Amino acid sequence: MIAPRRYLPSINALLAFEAVARLGSATQAAGELSLTQSAISRQLKTLEEQLGVDLLTRQGRRLFLTPAGQNYVTPVREVLQRLAQASIAARANPAGGTLNLAILPAFGMHWLAPRLRDFARLHPEVTVNLSTRLRPFDFRASAFDAAIHFGREDWTGVRYLPLMPEIVVPVCAPGLIASPLTDPSDMLGFDLLHLETRPRGWARWLSALGVTDDLPPGMMFDQFSTMAQAAIHGLGVALLPTFFADPYLSDGQLVLASERASESIGSYYLVWPEDRPDTAPLQSFRGWVADQAARQDGSD
Repeated sequence: MIAPRRYLPSINALLAFEAVARLGSATQAAGELSLTQSAISRQLKTLEEQLGVDLLTRQGRRLFLTPAGQNYVTPVREVLQRLAQASIAARANPAGGTLNLAILPAFGMHWLAPRLRDFARLHPEVTVNLSTRLRPFDFRASAFDAAIHFGREDWTGVRYLPLMPEIVVPVCAPGLIASPLTDPSDMLGFDLLHLETRPRGWARWLSALGVTDDLPPGMMFDQFSTMAQAAIHGLGVALLPTFFADPYLSDGQLVLASERASESIGSYYLVWPEDRPDTAPLQSFRGWVADQAARQDGSD
């Protein structure tokens, strides 16, 4: 959120202040900025009145920074430099820039990351920065431009792009089950591994197949990655999203405990703040990820 306007001096006032602070003379600052000396003086007076502090003091013909001015000039120079760099970048590459994206670990590693090379090929002007966030957050208090969300449309203050439902399959180590179980109730004879964020995952999977018996106790995990490793080492049967399970199934570390798949409790979405204008990087990424999701859906 940008500070109230009364705390935001004009660019002209900041330029005048920075030049005088560096040169020690309103006359020299006026020459550098192609202004009159009186115009420089007016800008400095306006700035000091707006801030309510004296930034400069005169000693003879020269102007010197007060303690408040010394503290103020460094961040002013940094802001002016960043603004100049951003303006140059926008002019040189109007469609480019940076997209800061919050991701969920499993989705980011196993679905998004393998596809990002294609985005980089199509949009070399955009740099995508990834950072993990497990739960919804306030976009107003973060630097993120968008996020990957799992569940329902229950994140306030955002717009949604549906990507895909989560389809889960039961998997286990090759030596645990000789061949995929055909009777779903037989699954109750094995240790079942559970995910903290999907505590009723097994109950839903079994119920969809007509099995309503009580579940045996099982180990609980906070992430798919650790649950998958437990399954690989023969500790039980895990329900994993298909996009997460496929690499392990392909290389033989895991096998299907049953060929029956079902939808999980929610879907994956791309979300972004509804109160911000779209940037070019976000528009490019949104179009690309929608196309990738459509291709995924078409291949199922």
